[in-house]
Amino acid sequence: MIYTPNNMNNIESYPPVLRHLDHHRPPSPNRVEELDPDPIPVIDLEGLELNHGETKLEEACKEWGLFRLVNHGVPLTLLKELQEVAKELFSLSFESKEGACSGTPVSYFWGTPALTPSGTALMRGPLNINWVEGFDVPLSQLSHFNPQLPTLQSIRLLLMDYKTHLSRIATTLFKAMVKNLELELKPSKSYLAENTGMVRVYRYPHCSDTNVGWGMDAHTDSSVMSILNQDHEVSGLQMLKDDQWLTVKPISNTLIVNLGDMMQAISDDRYKSVSHRVSINNHKERISICYFVFPDEDVVIESSKYKPFTYNDFRAQVQQDIKTVGYKVGLPRFQHNQNQ
Repeated sequence: MIYTPNNMNNIESYPPVLRHLDHHRPPSPNRVEELDPDPIPVIDLEGLELNHGETKLEEACKEWGLFRLVNHGVPLTLLKELQEVAKELFSLSFESKEGACSGTPVSYFWGTPALTPSGTALMRGPLNINWVEGFDVPLSQLSHFNPQLPTLQSIRLLLMDYKTHLSRIATTLFKAMVKNLELELKPSKSYLAENTGMVRVYRYPHCSDTNVGWGMDAHTDSSVMSILNQDHEVSGLQMLKDDQWLTVKPISNTLIVNLGDMMQAISDDRYKSVSHRVSINNHKERISICYFVFPDEDVVIESSKYKPFTYNDFRAQVQQDIKTVGYKVGLPRFQHNQNQ
């Protein structure tokens, strides 16, 4: 199947709850948003140990919790191909996407206010949903996943190649962070467990009225770190910095890395889990592909700021809070003297 803008605007491709949006404004295929100069710190993965690279990484982790990665070693052709196949996948009918994942390790979700760390999509009513649909892909199970849908099979093969690069990047960055923090983690691999890696592929619809809501509400990730391959033409990702929301400019052949709650706890709050959100674009839909990696479930995270907890404890608390109070509370639940 060849992707065209009209495929993406096919109303049948949207989950029913998203079909009432005004998708009829013609998209602008050649339009790239003009943004202010990009303030996001840039980290050169290839030169991490040269030219004060580790110092720059330390500053980015402490002051921002998010940075742009260049010279990351992922072929540009692979990044582009992932985006194009994702567009083809989302252009299929809602029913075929939903049916293709039934009984498989891959899950299809939509309108979710929050994805729990286990990948479970939690739904809300149609008036306060987020404007998003997506696929949740546990990378450790890719070899056991044999989809009947050709487009899903295509993205599976691409992700099998992509996960090798993601693991390499995450490991390289985590080792540099541990060195900067002067931590003694034994075994350090358990704090960044490759078997926990997952990819979420998102589609955010465009809408002429961007006040209708958010593509994704403001939140922090529960991961150690997240690595984002975002649409290089359509902006939408925003991060909170010094009480102001900044747009993370889309730039081709770069990846966005943001730290999550687990890294903040491991670092004893020296590094920050950045709050971020996704806005709706009024001209184009936006595709993003994000990798999340976590500690092993039974690894105890010890910190002067928090009571000892495992990732399993954290995940269970997040799920409980979403059910009882309607949102993720996160790390504050584990602070010393926190009343449960």
